[in-house]
Order: sequence, then C-alpha cells, then structure tokens
Amino acid sequence: MKRYTLIKNYRGIHKKGTMFFLIAESEFIGVKEFVLQTVKLDGKIILTEKELKDYFRQLY
Repeated sequence: MKRYTLIKNYRGIHKKGTMFFLIAESEFIGVKEFVLQTVKLDGKIILTEKELKDYFRQLY
C-alpha cells in the first residue's frame, strides 16, 4: 500500500506532516482521481493528480 505525507498544509483541514494511505485510484476520460485516508482513520480526501503532486510526497 502506498503511503504519502503532506509537504504543506492542505485547505486548512490537514496539517503539514500528516500521513496518508492511498486507498483508491481511478481514471475517467484522462482525468485521474485519488482517494487518500489518514493513517489515524479520521478523514478521507479525494484529489486530482495535480493536487497530489503539489501537496504530497510518497514515502518508501
């Protein structure tokens, strides 16, 4: 399972450094969407590919 961390605050909801799991990835007519769930299971967010690249960094 892929893990991501925030590199800067996201919409005032989640703080920098919050860790997420990628739980779903979909593509419809060239538009990719990603669903991320916090590690603490207290929130889910749906992102576009651009938002994922701008706000998140993948952890290994």
